[in-house]
Amino acid sequence: MSTHYTPVPLHPIDAGTPYDRPGLPAAGKIDKDSPAFQVMTDLRKVVAVTTGPDVNIDTANQQMMSSGVRLLLVTNERGQVTGLITANDILGERPMKHLQRTGGKHADILVRHIMTPRERLEALDIKDVAHARVGDIVATLSNVGRQHALVISTIPGGEQSICGIFSSTQIGRQLEESIEITDKAKTFAEIEAVLSKG
Repeated sequence: MSTHYTPVPLHPIDAGTPYDRPGLPAAGKIDKDSPAFQVMTDLRKVVAVTTGPDVNIDTANQQMMSSGVRLLLVTNERGQVTGLITANDILGERPMKHLQRTGGKHADILVRHIMTPRERLEALDIKDVAHARVGDIVATLSNVGRQHALVISTIPGGEQSICGIFSSTQIGRQLEESIEITDKAKTFAEIEAVLSKG
């Protein structure tokens, strides 16, 4: 059986043409009307930075700094995501609250003690992201009061896989403007905690 293929056209390369590199934005100006994919860290092209649940939080923070990221996916020995931890989690109130509840020393705090567990994570569907603009992602992050958003795809067999990450810091860098996200309480317990502080 013979199959006929058609050659794909070739084009000259302009002088000064840069090349795309993993982890760097594509060439060209990004604005809020640009496709959302242009500001997404695509985990199909860039290796995710991960940590384990039993890693000390200072080690996790050092890993973030050396990798130039502010979020680590927390995975088990099978590579399944069990949660995530951000620089804000480590440098914010969570370690102090953990010590107030359990006692101990700062050096004893592990990622699993302060991470956001998978059960509390939400994600955007890659099919929705395909039709979204950068401004839509900024609006989503602002609406939920989060610095990051995970993106999921459905793999053959119907299982989910995390395939991307949006970061307000990265979006701001690419837009060349500051993206301010205010944390928002989402559960009654969180709302009550916020009200009791005021």
